[in-house]
Amino acid sequence: MFEPSSDPQPESLRRRALLRGMAAAALPLVGCAPAQSKDGLVVGGLPVTCNLTLPIACTARAVSANAHGPGFKYRKFSGWPEVKESLMSGRIQAAYMLAPLVMDLVNARIPLKIVSLGHRSGASIMVHTDSPYRHFADLRGKRIAIPSRFAVDYLFLRKMLAREGMDIKDVRIFEMAPPDMPAALYADAIDAYCTGEPFGAAAQRKGYARPLALTRDEWPNYICCVLTVREQLIDEQRPLVQDLVNHIQAAGTWLDSDPAHRMKAAQIASQRSFFNQDPKVLRYVMENPPDRVTYGDLRMIPAEFDDLMHLSLQAGTVKQPIAFERYVDQSFVRAVQPVKVNI
Repeated sequence: MFEPSSDPQPESLRRRALLRGMAAAALPLVGCAPAQSKDGLVVGGLPVTCNLTLPIACTARAVSANAHGPGFKYRKFSGWPEVKESLMSGRIQAAYMLAPLVMDLVNARIPLKIVSLGHRSGASIMVHTDSPYRHFADLRGKRIAIPSRFAVDYLFLRKMLAREGMDIKDVRIFEMAPPDMPAALYADAIDAYCTGEPFGAAAQRKGYARPLALTRDEWPNYICCVLTVREQLIDEQRPLVQDLVNHIQAAGTWLDSDPAHRMKAAQIASQRSFFNQDPKVLRYVMENPPDRVTYGDLRMIPAEFDDLMHLSLQAGTVKQPIAFERYVDQSFVRAVQPVKVNI
């Protein structure tokens, strides 16, 4: 459990953390997947709307009349540690990953490359509807949950605190699985949480939480989840990687081109084979407001990644600077071919 504060952790959270740790030890055996399946390349992801382009790309590729060769199949994971371990071991060769985590792994000589963005924006900092918190200064000494110290949500929180002259040591930070956060807020086990959607919207829709800040308002060029592949896959199956990037980029354009497409995407992603979530919650994310998460601009801009790296260095989640070219391969985005999303 990551807790910069010296304050003791509540017993309920300590017990929950122990149980999560025991479960996490078993999860890699459950979450691992072969790099290839009968449906083609296995691509890992989490059931979060920052990963929404992946179910749409998989669906579009599966129904395409013009597609040839192996396709790709979505594999749901329950957390970033499982995705990380599966990529590191080669059990899967492609996945959506946290951008700072990829930087850290490449610094550790794990042969990975980011080949596309997956989204922009899509994170929120939520507080109880009836709480008196209107500014981040009001959170001094309060309990705030984050998904991981590698999550860009954590960097978002740090940015917002810094704007009011505060430091992360001025609040009490807990790592917590995002699906647990709304219930923890409802039970007053935490005072706020910072995470990606749909876990902010889920509590907001039920009426007991409100956003203190959305990335759409405070950090418009926010990026978090990125399509990451092992270099071995690039070396051995470059056309397959290009096909995947073509469909991811096309899915992003399709999602932002028509509000009806976003509703269709919510219905597709809610299916058991993808996120297995309530479609009403996903539709809420897509509409409230309509740009809560965006997908149309999936350019990989070096200056934005450098900014993310410097924020990660300040947070201590990346230990040393890393050049953009070491962990990003832009050749696939530069060579993107238009793909029709017909779903």
